[in-house]
Amino acid sequence: MKPFKLTATTPMGLESVVSREVKSLGCEQITVENGKISFEGDLPSIARANLWLRSADRVLIQMGEFPAATFDELFEGTKALPWSDWLPKDAAFPVEGRSVKSKLSSVPACQSIVKKAIVERMKQTYGIEQFPETGPVYPIEVALRNDRATLTIDTSGEGLHKRGYRTLSVEAPIKETLAAGIIQLSRWRSGRVLADPCCGSGTIPIEAAMIGRNIAPGLRRSFAAEKWPVIPASIWQEARAEANDLARWQEPLEIYGSDIDQNAVSAARFHAGEAGLRDAIRFEKKPAEQFQIDQPYGCLVTNPPYGERIGNRREVEDLYGDLGYVASLHETWSFFILTSYPGFERFFEKRADKKRKLYNGRIECHLYQYLGPLPPFRQTEASDGIASP
Repeated sequence: MKPFKLTATTPMGLESVVSREVKSLGCEQITVENGKISFEGDLPSIARANLWLRSADRVLIQMGEFPAATFDELFEGTKALPWSDWLPKDAAFPVEGRSVKSKLSSVPACQSIVKKAIVERMKQTYGIEQFPETGPVYPIEVALRNDRATLTIDTSGEGLHKRGYRTLSVEAPIKETLAAGIIQLSRWRSGRVLADPCCGSGTIPIEAAMIGRNIAPGLRRSFAAEKWPVIPASIWQEARAEANDLARWQEPLEIYGSDIDQNAVSAARFHAGEAGLRDAIRFEKKPAEQFQIDQPYGCLVTNPPYGERIGNRREVEDLYGDLGYVASLHETWSFFILTSYPGFERFFEKRADKKRKLYNGRIECHLYQYLGPLPPFRQTEASDGIASP
């Protein structure tokens, strides 16, 4: 099979992070757009991208893109695509859709048209009239924007944030993919201290430990494309074997998580165990204002309450003041704090060196970055590199 076009979707604001993750996999022809990174790949690229991309939401095969201002254009454009290259006779192919600023605004109607067009193309290829859809699942999406249609097949299945370790419910958790992105935007590397004094269910410390030990985030889960006959099982086996070989399972790390909520701390410890990282992280129950670690050049990375789902306004403002006090005690540390709360810097009592707009789910936030000095042995490193396979 010739190289084809893949797309890694990503939360707005993390495109540069995911782009460099894709580049680290050896992929070529990389194009960065809002919310997605497109690149050229082959069958092994599907397996490696799903296993290794830390901050992407999904990995999609881009089947085609064409003008679609009418239902006829949508039907004919879809029918012209080589669906049988991917879909066997028994494929289950549910169609989802979305439409933005397009004449074809009825998403259910567009989904129906695409489904019919795919069936017609497969009738021509396979010479049969009925398709039982009893086989592997090929989730298809039609995305319409400005009267152009993009047709994709989702290789991931469940979103890539579902690593498999976070099974207990804790209020307002941060997505694993966003946590990984924030860590990769920070100056943290294995060999430095990383701490989260509002750790909740432990996502930020756990994602940091996975980065520090170069553990592929998808190693403990499965993907939709693993069941596709077009991708030999040996490709997935080789990709997982490579990931196992590249992991630094025993690398010592100094990662700390704390929270005022004992239930959250207990959940964090459990999740670290599920991720195989119980020995890599120290969790304890402690209010944020009592956080102190007597080591230089650490990184504090946290997603504190915003007052939207957890905490009232006064509690949140007091917490931000406490974090500012913690910063005053750790002058050589770097701080990376994600919040949607307006006027955060006023309560932290210091203006950020950098701010970056990110989205925690549908909540518009800013990552406030306070950049302390780099450790002497890291002076030549870039400030926001990523771990790579």
